[in-house]
Amino acid sequence: MKLNLQDASLLKTQAYINGEWVDGADKQTFSVNDPATGDLIATVASLGAQETRAAIEAADAAMKSWKAQSPNTRSEILERWHQLILAHQEDLAIIMTAEQGKPLFESRGEVLYGAAYIKWFAEEGKRVYGDVIPTPQTDRRGIVIKQPVGVVAAITPWNFPNAMITRKAAPALAVGCAIVLKPAAETPLSALALAELANRAGVPAGLFNVVTTSSSREVGGELTSNPIVKKLTFTGSTPVGKVLVKQCADTMKRTSMELGGNAPVIIFDDADIDLAIKGALISKYRNSGQTCICTNRILVQAGIYDAFVEKFAKAVSEFSVGNGFDEASTHGPLINEKAVDDVHAKVESAIAAGAKAVIGGARDPQGACFYPATILTNVTPDMAVFREEIFGPVAPVFSFETEEEAIAMANDTEFGLAAYVYTENMSRIWRVSEGIEYGMVGVNETAISSEVIPFGGVKESGQGREGSKYGLDDYLETKYICMGGLQR
Repeated sequence: MKLNLQDASLLKTQAYINGEWVDGADKQTFSVNDPATGDLIATVASLGAQETRAAIEAADAAMKSWKAQSPNTRSEILERWHQLILAHQEDLAIIMTAEQGKPLFESRGEVLYGAAYIKWFAEEGKRVYGDVIPTPQTDRRGIVIKQPVGVVAAITPWNFPNAMITRKAAPALAVGCAIVLKPAAETPLSALALAELANRAGVPAGLFNVVTTSSSREVGGELTSNPIVKKLTFTGSTPVGKVLVKQCADTMKRTSMELGGNAPVIIFDDADIDLAIKGALISKYRNSGQTCICTNRILVQAGIYDAFVEKFAKAVSEFSVGNGFDEASTHGPLINEKAVDDVHAKVESAIAAGAKAVIGGARDPQGACFYPATILTNVTPDMAVFREEIFGPVAPVFSFETEEEAIAMANDTEFGLAAYVYTENMSRIWRVSEGIEYGMVGVNETAISSEVIPFGGVKESGQGREGSKYGLDDYLETKYICMGGLQR
């Protein structure tokens, strides 16, 4: 498969370590395929523990001079990286659509979203402040300073192959850390293109390393066990996140985990129903439902349930599912056949238990990785579509009677990443927003993410925050210095 790129040198197939493009020691490769067509896009170098160790050591060496640079110097380099990403937006979007499948307009949007994190942290890195603490003694002063945590390991997912990298790499680099990145095997090409642009921007060799691999356990094992690595940041499933945290315990690494979700959107009978439908459509079906904060459960108050389902189904029926390069497509394929199998199994299980597919619910004939936008009614909390993250274009619509019941249903999950509430009642907004157990709450809005907000969850949805002024905290250590012997 040939990509129509303006700058063909952005399509890299080797890993990027210490400023050089390298193959694995054993010359192994793996295939990257277009999920819409199955066509081969590229064969990419598959590295192992040995090369990962080399990347970590290169990062450690490079960080020594990088952390000594002024925040302004680091900011200027990051800003050049940001500008280069904007200048190559279309090529980056084409690469992303080819390997991930999302429609081209969504890929373009993600490139801008990802670039925004680099610009934000290029500025925010200048604002790492400390404190002077009044002490009980008059002959000393207490000083608090912030220092970079050390070499950072990052493991990123395939659903947002650009933005999930920049919102980890940007704060790490901004405060003086170096980073070793393992992108998802499904979508390494976006990561490698970012590395090429980082190199052009003047990011010094060794500071931003990309270890591509089809041996996730081997590379992950080195990242979590190597004592040089001081922090691991991961975006992905909760089960994998738990394993990584356990592996990091032996060397007491700092961890930040952005894990699975089971987001409810709660729509009360006093809500603007058209606004709620618009928000639910965007949240549920963006990236074909393959987002951690997408609506997983639609909870609608009984009085407007039928009207909501009717309008919602009409809107969904206007979708056009197809190849992401087709400008007419509103939604693309799922990432692979296993994803389709998992989604369809949940739908079949729900239907067998009494649910009704108002629209969709069957496999899509246009390809093995396609699944139609689906709406399920007559669903109950004991079904898998209530308890498990669907990660596909399936919207189960549940009914509730009271505010208390809605809060209880929303909280009836081990996850707590994002939730959404639609109501015109100001008192209810506060009660429900405070009563539901989620790290992020959107009120009359589902497009809640940006570089300026603290993205993250509670319960088994993770720990730490990405973006905003709080996004630097996970990459900094707090050091106390006691200045004694002062004469008055």
